Amino acid sequence: MRKKNIVELTRCTVEEYTSMKKLPLMLLADNVRSMHNVGSLLRTSDAFLVEEVVLAGITGCPPHPEISKSALGAEESVAWRYVRDAYAEVVRLKQEGWRICVLEQVHGSILLEDFRATSGEKYLLVAGNEVSGVDQRIVDIADVVLEIPQWGTKHSLNVSVSGGIALYVLAMEIGKHQR
Repeated sequence: MRKKNIVELTRCTVEEYTSMKKLPLMLLADNVRSMHNVGSLLRTSDAFLVEEVVLAGITGCPPHPEISKSALGAEESVAWRYVRDAYAEVVRLKQEGWRICVLEQVHGSILLEDFRATSGEKYLLVAGNEVSGVDQRIVDIADVVLEIPQWGTKHSLNVSVSGGIALYVLAMEIGKHQR
């Protein structure tokens, strides 16, 4: 097999991307400390046609060199906005009909691989702080808490890694209903 060259890898322009139909999937970054993680989440959101990324609390916002370093331009293609209060925003989105999916390790969570989307539903994935995770108040009002199984010595994954895994699984599951 031959690796694809840069011309073969060229995708759409930012203008074409912004006009594309997105999945009914949003991501909320709840107090994510690392600008590199923010950039990675934006880049992954671009890859999976996420409708919007909400940056909340202490989460950094573009423009910022560390975000740009890992986002590689996704901060220009992905719709994003900042809110001060993640909990208030989740409450508002839930009232608008978004299903709240929290990525966290809790009693009663379901394995990410067991998640099933419903046609016509809109989904908000909430990923949390690198140390303390998602605000407990958000966990308490979630429609579903998703957990990524782990078998090694570490108890968690980096938020941009776990967010990327979850966005992929949700995009594939939600995408089944978009075709």
